Amino acid sequence: MFDSLTDRLGSIFDRLRKRGALSEEDVTLALREIRIALLEADVALSVVKEFVERVRERAVGQEVLRSITPGQMVVKIVHDLLVETLGEEGASLNLSVAPPAVIMMVGLQGAGKTTLTAKLARLLKAQHNKKILMASADIYRPAAREQLETLGAQTGIATLPIKANESVSDIAKRALESARLEGYDILFMDTAGRLHIDEALMDELAQLKNFLNPSEILLVADAMTGQDAAVTARAFHERLDVTGVALTRIDGDARGGATLSMRAVTGRPIKYLGTGEKLDQIEPFHADRIASRILGMGDIVTLVEKAAQTLDREEAEAFAQKARKGSFDFNDMAKQLEQVSKMGGLGGLMGMLPGVGKIKDQMASAGMNDKMVARQLAIIRSMTKKERINVKLINGSCRRRIAQGSGTSVPEVNRLLKQFTEMSGMMKRMNKLGEKGLRRHGLAALLGRSPK
Repeated sequence: MFDSLTDRLGSIFDRLRKRGALSEEDVTLALREIRIALLEADVALSVVKEFVERVRERAVGQEVLRSITPGQMVVKIVHDLLVETLGEEGASLNLSVAPPAVIMMVGLQGAGKTTLTAKLARLLKAQHNKKILMASADIYRPAAREQLETLGAQTGIATLPIKANESVSDIAKRALESARLEGYDILFMDTAGRLHIDEALMDELAQLKNFLNPSEILLVADAMTGQDAAVTARAFHERLDVTGVALTRIDGDARGGATLSMRAVTGRPIKYLGTGEKLDQIEPFHADRIASRILGMGDIVTLVEKAAQTLDREEAEAFAQKARKGSFDFNDMAKQLEQVSKMGGLGGLMGMLPGVGKIKDQMASAGMNDKMVARQLAIIRSMTKKERINVKLINGSCRRRIAQGSGTSVPEVNRLLKQFTEMSGMMKRMNKLGEKGLRRHGLAALLGRSPK
C-alpha cells in the first residue's frame, strides 16, 4: 500500500532537501506536486485541498524559510499533518460495556466483511482471551452464513447455528440471547451488503443497530475502491454513526488514497487493516507508523511486534546455537524463509525498513520478492532429507531432479545453493572470529575479506 504515493513524495522531498534554502516559490511548486501525487493516489479531492492548504500555512512561515534545514522541516510538517489526517486516536475497540459487547460489521458487498470478522475475532481471542460468538445476518448472499461457519471452525471461534428461513431480526434476537445466556464476552454481527448503497440496506442496518445497541459499528471497506471510498464512508456514517473503519486488501492497492479519505470524511478512526488473505493477516492501525511508511521512513515498531508474535523463542535460540557452531543446514534455511512469509512476506518486511524504498527497483530487477521466497522454499522441499542436511550430496543429476520437482530451473537451484554456501561460510567465520574478533576486524572479516 502507498507505493506510488511514497515514490512520488520521495522524489519531491529529495529535491527539497538538496536546496540550501527555500523560497516561497519553491514551496508552492512542491505543494503543487504533492497535490497531484495525492490525487493520483485516489485521495478524495476535498481531502487533498484541505491537506495542501494546511501544509502551505505551516510551510510558508518564517520557521521553515529561515530554517537551517528547510527541506527537512517541510518533510516534518507533511509527516505531522499526515498523522493528523489519518487520526491520532488509538485503534482500540470499546469493550468496556456489560457483556456481551456487540460489534456490528457493516459495508458494501465484496468489501471482505465476513473474512475480516473472523480475523478480528481471532485476534481478540488470542490477545485478550475473550470468549467470542460470531453470527451472520446476511440471508441474501448465497452461502454467506456457511462461510462464517467455516471460518469459525478454522479459527476456533463459536458461530451461531444456522436455521433455515429465519429473518434478519430473528437471527439478531437469537444471537443476542445466546451470547447473554452462554456468557460470551463479545458478539460479532456480520451484516448483509449490497453492490451499491440503497435505502433498503440502510433501513435494515438501522433496525439492527437499534435492536442490538452495539458498542462498535465498524465500517469495512475495500482499500482498492479509491475515490468511491469517500462516498461510501459518508453514506454509512450519516445513517449509522459508525465508530470506526477497517480497511481490507491494503496489500493489493499501491495507491492507498482510501485510507486518507475515509478518516477525513467520517471523522472516525481507522482501527484495523487487513494486510492479506490469511486469517492472521490483520493489524491495528497506527497513524504515526503509517505516515512514516508513506514518507519512506519505515516502521520498525510494527516490524518488532510482528517478530515477537510470529517467532518461536526456542526455535530462535536453537538456530542461534547452530549458527555459532557453523552447523547450518537447509532445514534451518527453510524455517527462516517460512518466518519471512509469516511476518508478511519480503515486500511487507522491506516496506517497514527505513530507506529501502529507494532501492526497490534494484531489488525488483534482482528478483527479490515474495515469489522468490516461495520458489526457494519449493526447491528446499524438493530435496531429500539427506540432501537438506548435507549439501555435498547435491550433484548435477540431483539439481535437475530438484528443479523439475519444484517447478523451477537448474540456474535457480544453483543460485540457492550458492546463497546457502555463502550464508554457511559467513556463520563459520562468525564462530571462528568470536565476539572479540568481530569487534577487532569488523564486517570485512565476516564477509571473507582480509582485514587491512
